[in-house]
Amino acid sequence: MPTREAEWAGVGRALGRGGNMLRGAIYHTGFPRRDLQVISDGVLVEPGLALGAHVSFVRYADGSAMAMGDVVVTEDEMQRAIDAWQAHGIALTALHKHLLAQHPDIWWAHVHGHGRDAEALARGLRAGFDRTGTPPPGSPGPSLPMDLDIAGIEAALGTRGTVEEGVFKCLFVRRETVRSGPLVLPAGLGSTCAFIFQPVGGGRAALAGDFAMTADEVQDVLAALRRGGIRLVELHNHHLDESPRLFFSHFWAVADAVTLARALRRAVDAARVEAPVGEVPAG
Repeated sequence: MPTREAEWAGVGRALGRGGNMLRGAIYHTGFPRRDLQVISDGVLVEPGLALGAHVSFVRYADGSAMAMGDVVVTEDEMQRAIDAWQAHGIALTALHKHLLAQHPDIWWAHVHGHGRDAEALARGLRAGFDRTGTPPPGSPGPSLPMDLDIAGIEAALGTRGTVEEGVFKCLFVRRETVRSGPLVLPAGLGSTCAFIFQPVGGGRAALAGDFAMTADEVQDVLAALRRGGIRLVELHNHHLDESPRLFFSHFWAVADAVTLARALRRAVDAARVEAPVGEVPAG
Protein backbone atom coordinates (compact mmCIF):
# COMPACT_ATOMS: atom_id res chain seq x y z
CA MET A 1 0.00 0.00 0.00
CA PRO A 2 1.17 3.58 -0.59
CA THR A 3 2.24 5.20 2.67
CA ARG A 4 3.62 8.53 3.86
CA GLU A 5 6.78 9.09 5.86
CA ALA A 6 4.78 10.38 8.83
CA GLU A 7 3.07 6.98 9.14
CA TRP A 8 6.45 5.41 9.96
CA ALA A 9 7.41 7.81 12.76
CA GLY A 10 7.08 5.08 15.40
CA VAL A 11 9.31 2.77 13.36
CA GLY A 12 11.90 5.53 13.09
CA ARG A 13 11.86 6.02 16.85
CA ALA A 14 12.21 2.28 17.43
CA LEU A 15 15.14 2.08 15.00
CA GLY A 16 16.78 5.11 16.58
CA ARG A 17 16.97 7.07 13.34
CA GLY A 18 14.72 8.41 10.62
CA GLY A 19 14.35 7.07 7.13
CA ASN A 20 12.93 8.22 3.83
CA MET A 21 10.23 7.12 1.41
CA LEU A 22 11.13 5.41 -1.85
CA ARG A 23 8.61 5.16 -4.66
CA GLY A 24 5.73 5.99 -2.33
CA ALA A 25 5.58 2.57 -0.68
CA ILE A 26 8.97 1.71 0.87
CA TYR A 27 10.22 3.22 4.12
CA HIS A 28 13.99 2.89 3.88
CA THR A 29 16.57 3.49 6.61
CA GLY A 30 20.34 3.33 6.20
CA PHE A 31 22.86 2.17 8.80
CA PRO A 32 26.22 2.89 7.12
CA ARG A 33 29.23 1.40 8.90
CA ARG A 34 31.31 4.58 8.97
CA ASP A 35 33.07 3.13 12.02
CA LEU A 36 34.89 0.50 9.95
CA GLN A 37 38.14 0.91 8.04
CA VAL A 38 37.92 -1.94 5.53
CA ILE A 39 40.60 -2.59 2.91
CA SER A 40 39.96 -4.90 -0.03
CA ASP A 41 42.43 -5.38 -2.88
CA GLY A 42 44.41 -2.42 -1.57
CA VAL A 43 41.34 -0.13 -1.73
CA LEU A 44 39.99 1.63 1.36
CA VAL A 45 36.29 0.82 0.97
CA GLU A 46 33.91 3.75 1.33
CA PRO A 47 30.68 3.02 3.24
CA GLY A 48 28.70 3.73 0.09
CA LEU A 49 30.62 1.13 -1.91
CA ALA A 50 30.05 -1.95 0.23
CA LEU A 51 29.36 -1.02 3.87
CA GLY A 52 25.85 0.41 3.55
CA ALA A 53 23.56 -1.64 5.79
CA HIS A 54 19.86 -0.84 5.44
CA VAL A 55 16.36 -1.96 6.38
CA SER A 56 13.10 -1.36 4.51
CA PHE A 57 9.45 -1.55 5.59
CA VAL A 58 6.29 -1.88 3.50
CA ARG A 59 2.62 -1.96 4.51
CA TYR A 60 -0.01 -4.33 3.10
CA ALA A 61 -3.78 -4.01 2.68
CA ASP A 62 -4.46 -6.39 5.57
CA GLY A 63 -2.67 -4.00 7.93
CA SER A 64 0.46 -6.11 8.27
CA ALA A 65 3.99 -4.88 7.64
CA MET A 66 7.07 -6.55 6.22
CA ALA A 67 10.64 -5.63 7.11
CA MET A 68 13.61 -6.65 5.01
CA GLY A 69 17.24 -5.70 5.42
CA ASP A 70 20.89 -6.30 4.61
CA VAL A 71 23.18 -5.73 7.59
CA VAL A 72 26.97 -5.35 7.76
CA VAL A 73 28.52 -7.20 10.71
CA THR A 74 32.07 -7.99 11.68
CA GLU A 75 32.98 -11.60 12.35
CA ASP A 76 33.13 -10.85 16.09
CA GLU A 77 29.66 -9.25 16.05
CA MET A 78 27.87 -11.75 13.86
CA GLN A 79 26.69 -14.42 16.32
CA ARG A 80 25.56 -11.90 18.95
CA ALA A 81 23.51 -9.98 16.40
CA ILE A 82 21.92 -13.16 15.02
CA ASP A 83 21.01 -14.32 18.54
CA ALA A 84 19.31 -10.99 19.25
CA TRP A 85 17.29 -11.09 16.02
CA GLN A 86 16.20 -14.65 16.62
CA ALA A 87 15.10 -13.77 20.15
CA HIS A 88 12.81 -11.10 18.65
CA GLY A 89 11.37 -13.23 15.85
CA ILE A 90 13.50 -11.72 13.07
CA ALA A 91 14.48 -14.38 10.53
CA LEU A 92 17.96 -14.76 9.09
CA THR A 93 17.59 -15.54 5.37
CA ALA A 94 21.18 -15.27 4.10
CA LEU A 95 24.71 -14.89 5.41
CA HIS A 96 27.61 -14.22 3.06
CA LYS A 97 30.32 -11.82 1.92
CA HIS A 98 30.20 -8.99 -0.60
CA LEU A 99 33.98 -8.55 -0.91
CA LEU A 100 36.93 -10.78 -1.64
CA ALA A 101 40.01 -10.70 0.63
CA GLN A 102 39.34 -7.95 3.13
CA HIS A 103 40.55 -6.74 6.48
CA PRO A 104 38.90 -6.88 8.94
CA ASP A 105 36.61 -9.80 8.09
CA ILE A 106 33.14 -8.47 7.26
CA TRP A 107 29.90 -10.41 6.68
CA TRP A 108 26.47 -9.45 5.41
CA ALA A 109 23.31 -10.79 7.06
CA HIS A 110 19.91 -10.61 5.35
CA VAL A 111 17.00 -10.31 7.77
CA HIS A 112 13.25 -10.57 7.35
CA GLY A 113 10.16 -10.06 9.46
CA HIS A 114 6.40 -9.89 8.91
CA GLY A 115 3.65 -9.09 11.38
CA ARG A 116 0.89 -6.78 12.53
CA ASP A 117 3.15 -4.54 14.62
CA ALA A 118 5.73 -2.68 12.54
CA GLU A 119 7.23 -1.03 15.61
CA ALA A 120 7.82 -4.44 17.22
CA LEU A 121 9.65 -5.52 14.06
CA ALA A 122 11.74 -2.35 14.27
CA ARG A 123 12.58 -3.02 17.92
CA GLY A 124 13.66 -6.52 17.00
CA LEU A 125 15.91 -5.23 14.25
CA ARG A 126 17.33 -2.59 16.58
CA ALA A 127 18.21 -5.29 19.13
CA GLY A 128 20.56 -6.83 16.58
CA PHE A 129 22.08 -3.51 15.53
CA ASP A 130 22.74 -2.72 19.19
CA ARG A 131 25.04 -5.74 19.38
CA THR A 132 27.23 -4.31 16.64
CA GLY A 133 29.44 -1.26 16.44
CA THR A 134 27.05 0.45 14.01
CA PRO A 135 27.49 4.16 14.79
CA PRO A 136 24.63 6.55 15.56
CA PRO A 137 23.21 8.49 12.62
CA GLY A 138 25.44 11.26 11.37
CA SER A 139 25.93 13.49 8.40
CA PRO A 140 28.06 12.18 5.54
CA GLY A 141 31.37 13.87 4.92
CA PRO A 142 31.80 16.73 2.47
CA SER A 143 31.02 15.94 -1.15
CA LEU A 144 34.23 15.69 -3.16
CA PRO A 145 34.63 15.95 -6.95
CA MET A 146 33.82 12.65 -8.63
CA ASP A 147 36.92 11.63 -10.60
CA LEU A 148 34.94 9.46 -13.01
CA ASP A 149 33.56 9.81 -16.52
CA ILE A 150 29.97 9.72 -15.31
CA ALA A 151 28.55 10.54 -18.73
CA GLY A 152 30.56 7.66 -20.22
CA ILE A 153 29.37 5.23 -17.55
CA GLU A 154 25.75 6.25 -18.06
CA ALA A 155 26.05 5.98 -21.84
CA ALA A 156 27.57 2.51 -21.55
CA LEU A 157 24.87 1.29 -19.17
CA GLY A 158 22.00 3.10 -20.86
CA THR A 159 20.67 4.58 -17.61
CA ARG A 160 21.18 7.49 -15.25
CA GLY A 161 22.90 7.09 -11.91
CA THR A 162 23.33 9.02 -8.69
CA VAL A 163 26.30 10.30 -6.70
CA GLU A 164 26.04 9.38 -3.03
CA GLU A 165 28.67 9.65 -0.32
CA GLY A 166 31.69 9.51 -2.59
CA VAL A 167 30.46 6.80 -4.96
CA PHE A 168 28.46 6.64 -8.19
CA LYS A 169 25.59 4.16 -8.30
CA CYS A 170 23.38 2.75 -11.07
CA LEU A 171 20.41 0.47 -10.39
CA PHE A 172 18.36 -2.03 -12.39
CA VAL A 173 15.31 -3.96 -11.15
CA ARG A 174 13.61 -7.19 -12.14
CA ARG A 175 10.83 -6.88 -14.73
CA GLU A 176 8.72 -9.60 -13.11
CA THR A 177 6.44 -9.18 -10.14
CA VAL A 178 8.37 -10.72 -7.25
CA ARG A 179 6.58 -12.22 -4.25
CA SER A 180 7.78 -13.19 -0.80
CA GLY A 181 5.39 -16.02 0.00
CA PRO A 182 1.95 -14.51 -0.72
CA LEU A 183 3.18 -10.90 -0.43
CA VAL A 184 3.95 -8.87 -3.54
CA LEU A 185 7.18 -6.90 -3.18
CA PRO A 186 7.36 -3.31 -4.46
CA ALA A 187 9.53 -3.06 -7.56
CA GLY A 188 13.18 -3.33 -6.63
CA LEU A 189 12.76 -4.36 -2.98
CA GLY A 190 14.90 -7.43 -2.51
CA SER A 191 15.48 -7.81 -6.25
CA THR A 192 17.82 -4.99 -7.23
CA CYS A 193 20.93 -5.03 -9.40
CA ALA A 194 23.24 -2.39 -7.92
CA PHE A 195 26.43 -1.27 -9.70
CA ILE A 196 28.57 0.97 -7.49
CA PHE A 197 31.73 2.77 -8.61
CA GLN A 198 34.23 4.26 -6.16
CA PRO A 199 36.87 6.43 -7.88
CA VAL A 200 40.47 5.42 -7.23
CA GLY A 201 42.18 7.94 -9.57
CA GLY A 202 42.80 8.40 -13.26
CA GLY A 203 39.25 7.51 -14.28
CA ARG A 204 39.59 4.11 -12.65
CA ALA A 205 37.11 2.75 -10.14
CA ALA A 206 36.68 0.04 -7.59
CA LEU A 207 33.48 -1.68 -8.65
CA ALA A 208 31.26 -3.60 -6.26
CA GLY A 209 27.67 -4.63 -6.57
CA ASP A 210 24.95 -7.19 -6.67
CA PHE A 211 23.15 -8.82 -9.62
CA ALA A 212 19.67 -10.39 -9.24
CA MET A 213 19.03 -13.32 -11.61
CA THR A 214 16.63 -16.15 -12.24
CA ALA A 215 18.11 -19.63 -12.55
CA ASP A 216 18.05 -19.65 -16.34
CA GLU A 217 20.05 -16.39 -16.47
CA VAL A 218 22.80 -17.24 -14.00
CA GLN A 219 25.38 -18.77 -16.31
CA ASP A 220 25.02 -16.17 -19.07
CA VAL A 221 25.29 -13.28 -16.59
CA LEU A 222 28.29 -14.75 -14.79
CA ALA A 223 30.03 -15.45 -18.10
CA ALA A 224 29.45 -11.87 -19.23
CA LEU A 225 30.92 -10.52 -16.01
CA ARG A 226 34.00 -12.73 -16.29
CA ARG A 227 34.55 -11.85 -19.96
CA GLY A 228 34.67 -8.24 -18.80
CA GLY A 229 37.39 -9.02 -16.26
CA ILE A 230 35.01 -8.67 -13.31
CA ARG A 231 35.76 -11.02 -10.42
CA LEU A 232 32.96 -13.09 -8.89
CA VAL A 233 32.61 -13.02 -5.11
CA GLU A 234 29.44 -14.93 -4.21
CA LEU A 235 26.52 -16.77 -5.80
CA HIS A 236 23.67 -17.22 -3.33
CA ASN A 237 20.06 -16.51 -2.39
CA HIS A 238 18.78 -13.62 -0.28
CA HIS A 239 15.29 -15.01 0.42
CA LEU A 240 13.68 -18.26 1.51
CA ASP A 241 10.32 -18.28 -0.26
CA GLU A 242 10.36 -15.75 -3.08
CA SER A 243 8.80 -16.33 -6.48
CA PRO A 244 10.33 -16.40 -9.02
CA ARG A 245 13.34 -17.91 -7.27
CA LEU A 246 16.20 -15.40 -7.41
CA PHE A 247 19.94 -15.87 -7.27
CA PHE A 248 22.35 -13.05 -6.47
CA SER A 249 25.97 -12.59 -7.44
CA HIS A 250 28.30 -10.10 -5.80
CA PHE A 251 31.28 -8.99 -7.84
CA TRP A 252 34.42 -6.86 -7.66
CA ALA A 253 36.89 -5.18 -10.03
CA VAL A 254 39.37 -2.32 -10.11
CA ALA A 255 39.80 -0.92 -13.62
CA ASP A 256 38.77 1.86 -16.00
CA ALA A 257 35.23 2.77 -14.99
CA VAL A 258 33.74 3.08 -18.48
CA THR A 259 35.26 -0.25 -19.54
CA LEU A 260 33.68 -1.85 -16.49
CA ALA A 261 30.33 -0.25 -17.33
CA ARG A 262 30.44 -1.75 -20.82
CA ALA A 263 31.04 -5.19 -19.32
CA LEU A 264 28.13 -4.69 -16.92
CA ARG A 265 25.89 -3.72 -19.84
CA ARG A 266 26.57 -7.06 -21.51
CA ALA A 267 25.48 -8.77 -18.29
CA VAL A 268 22.35 -6.59 -18.11
CA ASP A 269 21.48 -7.65 -21.65
CA ALA A 270 21.56 -11.29 -20.51
CA ALA A 271 18.86 -10.75 -17.85
CA ARG A 272 15.26 -9.55 -17.63
CA VAL A 273 16.06 -6.36 -15.77
CA GLU A 274 15.39 -2.70 -16.49
CA ALA A 275 16.24 0.73 -15.16
CA PRO A 276 13.85 1.67 -12.34
CA VAL A 277 11.24 4.37 -12.59
CA GLY A 278 12.19 6.41 -9.51
CA GLU A 279 14.51 5.45 -6.68
CA VAL A 280 14.66 1.99 -5.12
CA PRO A 281 16.83 0.66 -2.31
CA ALA A 282 19.73 -1.66 -2.88
CA GLY A 283 19.28 -5.30 -1.99
